[in-house]
Amino acid sequence: MQPVKVALLGLGTVGRGVYRILTGNAANIAQRVGAPVEISRILVRDLTRDRGIQVDPSLLTDSYQDIIDDPEINVIVEVMGGIHPALDYVMDALKRGKSVVTANKDMIALHGKELFAAAGASGAGFFFEGSVAGGIPIIRPLKQCLAANRIQEIMGIINGTTNYMLSKMTLEGMDFDQVLREAQARGYAEADPTSDVEGLDAARKLAILASIAFNSRITLNDVYVEGISKITARDIAYARELNYVIKLLAIAKETPEGVEVRVHPTMIPQYHPLASVNDVFNAIFIRGDAVGDVMFYGRGAGELPTGSAVVADIMDAARHIVHRVPAFMGCTCYEEKPVKPMALAESKYYIRLTVSDRPGVLASIAYALGDKEVSLASVIQKHTDGNRAEIVMVTHRVREQNLQDALRLVECLSSVDRIDCCIRVEGE
Repeated sequence: MQPVKVALLGLGTVGRGVYRILTGNAANIAQRVGAPVEISRILVRDLTRDRGIQVDPSLLTDSYQDIIDDPEINVIVEVMGGIHPALDYVMDALKRGKSVVTANKDMIALHGKELFAAAGASGAGFFFEGSVAGGIPIIRPLKQCLAANRIQEIMGIINGTTNYMLSKMTLEGMDFDQVLREAQARGYAEADPTSDVEGLDAARKLAILASIAFNSRITLNDVYVEGISKITARDIAYARELNYVIKLLAIAKETPEGVEVRVHPTMIPQYHPLASVNDVFNAIFIRGDAVGDVMFYGRGAGELPTGSAVVADIMDAARHIVHRVPAFMGCTCYEEKPVKPMALAESKYYIRLTVSDRPGVLASIAYALGDKEVSLASVIQKHTDGNRAEIVMVTHRVREQNLQDALRLVECLSSVDRIDCCIRVEGE
């Protein structure tokens, strides 16, 4: 069989992984595809840069036109990251009928509709398994293995940086600033960690997952986002005392009011499957009406894990070319479901307050909460110094709007110094 020729756009972390897997496992890949899969060209910015990997210099080019104008190149693999020029290159390739494989979550979350439209118009394949959870297969299972189900709920740990940080805070008692410095030193967090610690990375991934799971276009702007920068060692300790673990969760649910999509720190019971997912590992917990509960677990990032997902997509693209069958990873957003406002979301809540240490304070707080139909499931009072005390409360399930209205009343009480923390409780 004639080889399927592939071009890589980028030779960074993921690009190196793709190169190593394609060249190292070439014989097995050829057997499974039905033809050899060969890297024909690699687009780089600097032809002379040492990338820590031995590559035939004749494969390298700094001109995208060398790739897109080559009629023998069948598959374009975008692993350069960012929006521009990646989006322009990918759109051009799809319009010319070349299959595209990408792991670019930012591009898909923001421009997925246009990309799928371009692929559909030309009949090109568009594959993006590595864009959400690195080496964990989740796009294909949602589109194929779980296709008979009506997906009811997704709860996932889909950012390894924040999971590493919260794991260290939980298991070793480290504070936020200390663990962030360690994560940066280990290369788990960027010099500017905003996208990770403020939940934006997870929100982009959730937009992709929810769009597939609920067959309706969900954009980044639809996702409620809250990061972990306000989580303290004290909250971690209280969570343990209450038999919870704090995780940054991406949550999507289909409800009568619409699709609910949110990313925020969450307390989950210690017995929940996601509670034991630590370090840089990711996990995605899915509930379907037929299959029940399933969970996907593994490394959510890295050279070889993400490279594994990308190469699997390359093999699928190659099979379609070799066997002359249409690509099947097209857009599944054939419905238009409303997005549920965050104000209508329901949860239990953990609330930590600093108050005056005098009689009647708890009663006044409970009255203010009750005025907005917020009831308490448990209360802990500790760390009193005679003048100030710390109160921790866990509510029963209540709507977000009611809880926020109640907290505004509580904040106005003369006996309340401040509301230190509010964390949603899920998974019970």
